[in-house]
Order: sequence, then C-alpha cells, then structure tokens
Amino acid sequence: MSELRNSLILTAYIIIFLTGLPANLLALRAFLGRVRQPQPAPVHILLLSLTLADLLLLLLLPFKIIEAADSLQWHLPAILCAITAFGFYSSIYCSTWLLAGISIERYLGVAFPVQYKLSRRPVYGVIAAVVAWVMSFGHCTIVIVVQYLNSTQQATDGSPFVCYENFTKEQKEVVLPVRLELCLVLFFIPMVVTIFCYWRFVWIMLTQPHVGAKKRRRAVGLAVVTLLNFLVCFGPYNVSHLVGFHTGKSPAWRMEAVVFSSLNATLDPLLFYFSSSVVRRAFGKGLQMLQDQCSFLLGCKCKEAAEVTGGDKSVNQTDGMPSSDFTTD
Repeated sequence: MSELRNSLILTAYIIIFLTGLPANLLALRAFLGRVRQPQPAPVHILLLSLTLADLLLLLLLPFKIIEAADSLQWHLPAILCAITAFGFYSSIYCSTWLLAGISIERYLGVAFPVQYKLSRRPVYGVIAAVVAWVMSFGHCTIVIVVQYLNSTQQATDGSPFVCYENFTKEQKEVVLPVRLELCLVLFFIPMVVTIFCYWRFVWIMLTQPHVGAKKRRRAVGLAVVTLLNFLVCFGPYNVSHLVGFHTGKSPAWRMEAVVFSSLNATLDPLLFYFSSSVVRRAFGKGLQMLQDQCSFLLGCKCKEAAEVTGGDKSVNQTDGMPSSDFTTD
C-alpha cells in the first residue's frame, strides 16, 4: 500500500510540474508585457505576483519529485530540505493573500466603478503584493529557524529522515503553534475575505442587466476557480495544521495534503484566463503554436483550434489602457 501511495504522489507531482510550468510561463510573459505599459492596473500586478509565486513552487517541485521517488525520504543535503520547504510553503501562503487581494480589487471594480477608476494607482498593487510576500516569507522563516536551531535529523534516531517532518518534542512545541497561526492568519482570514468579495462580485455581475453573458460566465468561472483553490488545494493542508495541533503530531495524510496544495499551480492559470484578456490572447497564441507544430510534425492537418479571444466581443478594445475586464459602467 505504501508503494502505491508513493507512486500516486510521484505521478501527481510530475503531472503538476508538466502542466503548471508552461501555463505559468505563458502567463508570466503576458503579465510582464502588461505591467510594463503606462499605469498598469493593480490587479495585473497582483496577478503577476501570483504567477511568480506559482513559478517558485514549480521550480522547487523537482526536489519534491526526487523525495517522492525515494519513498518520501530525504536523501539530498539537509540544506536543500530547508530551502525547499521554506520556498515551497512560503509560495503557498503568499498565494492565499494574493488571491484575497485580487478578490478585493474585483469587488471594488464592480461595486464602486467610478470611485475605483478615479483612485486606482499601480502603487496600491505593489504595496499589496509586497505585504503578501513579507507576511508569507516572514511566517515561514520558522522552517529555517527550527531546521538549524535543533536539526530535525537529530529527531530521527537512526530512522529515515523525512524533510520537515521529524521533529523533537522541543521542536514540536514551537512548530505546532506556528502551524496553527499559519492556518488562521494565512488561510482562514484570506479565505473569508475572498468568499465575501466574490459573493458580492458575482451577485452584482449577474444582476446588472447591461453586463454581457460572456462577462457573467467569466465572473462565475473566476469565483469557482478561486473557491476550488481554497477548498481543494489549500484546505486539506491547513486542516492538517488543526489536527496536528490537537493531537500533538502530524496526521498520516499530511503528505497527500501537501500534494493538493501544489495543485494550485495548475489551477491558477485558469484564474488568469478568466481574469485577463491579455492571458486569453497569450493562451490562444500558445494553442495556435501547438496546432502548427502538430501539423508540421505529423504531416497532417490538425483540427483547427477555436479562437480563444478573436470572437470575444466583451474584451475591451482599449486593453492597452489600464482597464479591468470586469466593470459595470
């Protein structure tokens, strides 16, 4: 049973890496071009930051793949365990507050469109992104501190070393309360904020008669993908913090919960697609390139890919200007 478990975890990590990396690289290229334009919208700065957080997780994922291939034991240098855990979990918790920031921006954009346009400044997006990064990295510094104040390898007593799992009793007295704080401050609070903002956002978009059907579908899709991110991806991992604090040890299913957390790197590109016409065009070009490569390599005429954005009449023709895809004015 353990071999099957390890194989499933390994397969999941590989799929997440192979699907998430190219999608996030496409989104990165699109957002970099967008924020370089004069007066970019705060939401594009937040989306760019979310893309960078996903790429950080994906770049560290090969170490998790090696760990899964070694029966979830860490045979690499201990310093790599600390660095991987620090960056991996920091990117996860940075994503939760960035998602909350995006939800706030979307809500303000449709609830107070005039005031939002008049007061919108790129610096607000920069400040929100910096706060999210500082909060996540600051809290997750405990990964490095605990790792070297009292090395986790000392807790193994000759047993196999599992990265960021083998702790002494003294270390658990520090780690478990910190994990509980991570769950409350970096998961539950941003989740509540996000649910409220998207509930209001979707309600406004669905009740305004002049909002087009495509915008309404994108609004619902954006809310659903974000909710799945919190409940499916981040939920199990943070529930493991609550269980661990209550029982005094990590639950046996914590490794699987970590896999679900990394799944957000493949769900976020869907969020980018629903959020920005820039990304929709980038994905459309990417699909067209794949179609051309398919035709060239196989020497056959592949089925013509549907135009992703060409027929989207709801896309603002002044997308080069700092505008939002979701406005009610």
